[in-house]
Amino acid sequence: MARVGFKMQLLKGNEEEYKKRHDAIWPELQELLKKSGISNYVIYLDAPTGVLFASMDVSDNHTTAENRHHPVMKKWWDFMGDIMVTNPDRSPVALPLKEVFFLP
Repeated sequence: MARVGFKMQLLKGNEEEYKKRHDAIWPELQELLKKSGISNYVIYLDAPTGVLFASMDVSDNHTTAENRHHPVMKKWWDFMGDIMVTNPDRSPVALPLKEVFFLP
């Protein structure tokens, strides 16, 4: 098991909409994430800056790299693309973060 952290950028004024959409996350997306080896996935918002900090655990045999090709993931990216900074393929710009401390 490994921990992964990254940050993304929410477009200003979309804080409530971002939360609303995640409160109603699609069951098929949840299933895809879990099947690919993701657990303990949490996203935090720094409201003044719109920076989203995400953290997740990934299993040793995770298949998360394949998720970007899955139709459900692409549909989610399209759904979220109007409120976040995205790449040309509509995936969120996600900048990896280096873990510097962990208290088990």
